[in-house]
Amino acid sequence: MADVKPYWQNYIDGAWVHGGAGRIDVTDPATGERIAEHALADAADVDRAVGAARRVHLSGALTAMRPIERGRMVQAMGRYLLDHKDEIACILTLEQGKPLWESHIEVEGAALYFEYYGNQASTVEGRSIPLGAGYMDWTEYEPFGVSAQIIPWNYPVEMTARTLSAALATGNTCVIKSPEMTPLTNAWLARAAEAAGFPPGAVNVICGLGRAAGAALAGHRDVNQIVFTGSVPTGIAIATAAARNVVPCVLELGGKSAAIVYDDADLDAFENDIRWGIYFNAGQVCSAMSRVIVHESRHDELVERAEKVAKSLSVGPGIERTEFGANMGAMVSDGQRDRALGMIARAEEQGARIAAGGRKPNRPGAFLEPTVLSGVTPDMDIAQQEVFGPVLSVLSSREDAQAIEIANGTDYGLVAGVFTADLDRATLAARQLRAGQVFVNEWYAGGVETPFGGYGKSGYGREKGREALWNYVQTKNIAIRLKG
Repeated sequence: MADVKPYWQNYIDGAWVHGGAGRIDVTDPATGERIAEHALADAADVDRAVGAARRVHLSGALTAMRPIERGRMVQAMGRYLLDHKDEIACILTLEQGKPLWESHIEVEGAALYFEYYGNQASTVEGRSIPLGAGYMDWTEYEPFGVSAQIIPWNYPVEMTARTLSAALATGNTCVIKSPEMTPLTNAWLARAAEAAGFPPGAVNVICGLGRAAGAALAGHRDVNQIVFTGSVPTGIAIATAAARNVVPCVLELGGKSAAIVYDDADLDAFENDIRWGIYFNAGQVCSAMSRVIVHESRHDELVERAEKVAKSLSVGPGIERTEFGANMGAMVSDGQRDRALGMIARAEEQGARIAAGGRKPNRPGAFLEPTVLSGVTPDMDIAQQEVFGPVLSVLSSREDAQAIEIANGTDYGLVAGVFTADLDRATLAARQLRAGQVFVNEWYAGGVETPFGGYGKSGYGREKGREALWNYVQTKNIAIRLKG
């Protein structure tokens, strides 16, 4: 286990500094014990961080650089994370609760973003537009400037890497507000930027409360672009603050994602999708497979299989779960766990049946048994609202059109899945589903190369893939009247 230092600071303008709002406790959700304190930023700290980022942007230190050189620096940040993977993973498990082997996967995933977007830096090219013999006309892509990035607590390393890598590759400077429940591991992103040679002020990392530091950052007049991952209400507040300054946002918000399982689906294979789709990171994933809509002829069999998967998982402290396998750690906090328990209880009141789990184990810590609910109907709260926990709701349908209607029957539209042996059937369903990404016969198919983002209240803008790069640049057109 890593030796956790008792006090962690913010990183502003190349220096580690205290916070104007004092300190905040960081707690191990597996034990409920405090593991460290972190400096807590106030509005003045936000102003200094934004000022430092703006200074570097206006200096041209990043924009004057050849993109391929900037890309190599971005790639170097990924290598730094891999060089410190064991240390980062241990701290991540202690502050977030996930199994240690899952934390290793997260750090590796974070490094992959830096590798991918570092490679993309030199590919952001403009085009020549023919206007006839008397003109020369072309487009250029320029970075927005200061990118404010507000990070969620469920994947603090990987989500920071996802936004930071694309922003730096395109020449922006950044202010990162780390999540107050899981702020420690973001320190390695600051160290990685420093080790890669980015100038002081290019990357700033602060921990602060949403209502103070987050609000100050979202409404800051010198912020040029905002990226936020989190809840719908907070996303609306951020977008409202940004609109006052006419600042563009990328919002990746909640989900109530559904897998449609047709009568010809391979349920043996689907058990693996249940395992990863809803119980990875204790279900605290925006794109988790929180609903399964199964053909009525396969409903009972699927519930039995889901029950088997849920009961096969060992639940306990993530730091003890070092090996890849059938195990799950704590949720991020008692409050998050208790919210999920309340939603399970409400589902029972409305007529759902607990097929597996549904309780907190008799032990300290923010643990919840992997849960399966059957008999869920589309009108129940559990079928409409995001749980953000290890809770699978199973609904049934009689025909394909009904399954699509149920899947599309929420305010969300982040991802969806289709499971069938019939490719024509899958293609038709994929085109009808109201979601930004559709998986066919494997939940979480895709990768860093594939665009990701939502419809409806799941947000707007796209992360991952080349599409993400356009979030961080604006188009300039240059037209020249030629003599002669």
